[in-house]
Amino acid sequence: MGKYTVRRLVIALPSLLGISLILFVLLALAPGDPFGELATNSNIPPEIREALRVKFGIDDPILIRYVRWLIAMLHGDWGFSFASRINVDQLILQRVPTTLFVVGSSQILALAIALPVGVYAAMRPYSIFDQIANTMAFIGFSLPTFFTGLLLILIFSVNLGWLPFVYRADIAATGWQWYWESFKQAIMPVAVLGLFQAASYTRYVRSAVLDVIRLDYVTTARSKGLNEAKVIIKHVVRNALIPVVTLVALQMPAVFGGAIVTEQIFRIPGIGSLLITAILANDTPVIMAVTFVFACLVVVFNLMADIIYGWLDPRISYR
Repeated sequence: MGKYTVRRLVIALPSLLGISLILFVLLALAPGDPFGELATNSNIPPEIREALRVKFGIDDPILIRYVRWLIAMLHGDWGFSFASRINVDQLILQRVPTTLFVVGSSQILALAIALPVGVYAAMRPYSIFDQIANTMAFIGFSLPTFFTGLLLILIFSVNLGWLPFVYRADIAATGWQWYWESFKQAIMPVAVLGLFQAASYTRYVRSAVLDVIRLDYVTTARSKGLNEAKVIIKHVVRNALIPVVTLVALQMPAVFGGAIVTEQIFRIPGIGSLLITAILANDTPVIMAVTFVFACLVVVFNLMADIIYGWLDPRISYR
């Protein structure tokens, strides 16, 4: 297992280097100047503006700037935010925990809904429950997150006044009150992301279980006298989860993309809202760092999926 993990990480390094090079070149060729605001500020002398451009190498060739950025990244220097006036790594570390909490909670909610509903619908195909589940799933992934987010705000915040519609990182409370306020403000963004993903996962779980439940070894397990619950949990669900794990791993980039929209709706101080702010301000170091973090997350989640395969199916060996 350990050797396999190390080998996969080594193989992932060229991919991450290629992704970082493409991102850096695209951002360098994109219109806009991170020091454009300084050019219109009459209080800053021209020699100061020129000195800053020379210091940060804005006018250097792209490849030289990329090599300089890569060497700095390897030394733990992620750059300096032109808009926020602090180091990029500090800026990201302030935002990542909030995003991981919202995204992680939404994935737990999605799987908690999709697994039992999808399995039960597959056990009773074309029943009333199956038809209702399919209908709700189609509705769920047909509605965009920005629509459901605004709808929940209108119902639970504006009309009923039950939940806050602005996510606050600085809650003025302590003890259990702090946990309660944090829970209340996370309900709507987690529900928006979780229900959207649950709709997609439910259809996939149902399809995977239907494929497995008809196989010969399931019939053999039943003929041996095993009760239905044990057959479903141990022999059907465990094998049906293998393609579901692949789906969850491949969906993670889309989940973080949806989190960007959700963070804008609920004003969540996460990494998605940081990316939007950086794009609007032409803050290239922040944009580069955030997109590279997303690429690293994709590699990590795919590695986790490969490791989970071996736990679900002992026939899979790591060589």
